[in-house]
Amino acid sequence: MGVQFSPEQRDFAAAVAAFAKREAGTREKRDALTDHDAEQHNAGVYAKMAELGWLGLTVPEEYGGSDASMVDMCILLEESLRGLLPIGAIGPTLITGGAYAKFGTEAQKDAVLRGIVRGASQSISMSEPEAGSDVANITTRAEKTTDGWLINGQKTWCSNAHISENILLVARTDRSGGKHEGLTMFHVPATTSGLKISPIELMGNQKETNDLYFTDCVLPEDAVVGEVGNGWRQLMTGLNFERLILAAMSLGAAERAFEDTLQFISERKQFGRPIGSFQALRHRVADLATEIECTKLLVYSVAAAVDANPAKTFAREASMAKLKATETSKQVALAGMQMMGGYGYAREFDMEKHVRGALVSTIFGGTSEIQRDIIGKTFGL
Repeated sequence: MGVQFSPEQRDFAAAVAAFAKREAGTREKRDALTDHDAEQHNAGVYAKMAELGWLGLTVPEEYGGSDASMVDMCILLEESLRGLLPIGAIGPTLITGGAYAKFGTEAQKDAVLRGIVRGASQSISMSEPEAGSDVANITTRAEKTTDGWLINGQKTWCSNAHISENILLVARTDRSGGKHEGLTMFHVPATTSGLKISPIELMGNQKETNDLYFTDCVLPEDAVVGEVGNGWRQLMTGLNFERLILAAMSLGAAERAFEDTLQFISERKQFGRPIGSFQALRHRVADLATEIECTKLLVYSVAAAVDANPAKTFAREASMAKLKATETSKQVALAGMQMMGGYGYAREFDMEKHVRGALVSTIFGGTSEIQRDIIGKTFGL
């Protein structure tokens, strides 16, 4: 029963788990690495993973990566999140890298993909104040000039732009057609003149997302990633990759929240016995464990399907994986907080962090409502 991994994949999962325990296995270590959870990414830990070759797992071999499978990628992300490794940039970096691998020029691939392999962070910027779930409503302008492109506008909710080397920008180059037409991807080094990166204050004082302000920002003509006006179609081809990344991360987060809950209710005593021995909690644990197992089977079955047919866009299945994994993560974290009582809300334990992370996972990368809408449309509704 369960997901069937090869011996090499089982060894890989064990290696990532052991690394996480060694680097971030105690609360004291995690607090030191994250400035008491204010920082979601630690460059030192990330660099060690780069040295092990793990960050280049999905990067083509010609750019220094391993060109490994989607299943391998999910193993890395699941075990990293399960082990609470402070590598918040890994998701946006892999998503961004996937777009460059498909559509970037040789020079862009050389800069970005090799950067990923050596441990550099990358970001993708789509959202705007009036373009969230309705991503195609982008208004940030990219105007052609004699020397290149002139960018003006505001982007928002750009994860990890403040620590990234490059930003993959989606901007509007043509307004003559429908809103899904006339979008273009651009390669923007984070140090580009005319770009201002401003942090957004988040729950828990976390430093993760940013507003981006482009004011007469000049890009060279060869900054285009892919084809001019084809940005929307290019985004759609990356749905398998993006949603599987988020699903695998949420799976690992759910497993860790479950393990922390189980440990607490096995040790915490009330009325003369461990609280986990009471039927109300025992049955809740059974339900959560079942949901996690179902989620794991779904995530890895979709990953295996993508590996078997990488050219196909699994819109329904990838959305199902993202929906199920993020909602399960939220369910587990909230249940864990309830079962831990006041301790689940205290900074002394990790549960409050699990809850914060799980809540936002159902929002970023396409909300649960959007995932349900996509799934419904695949049935002709």
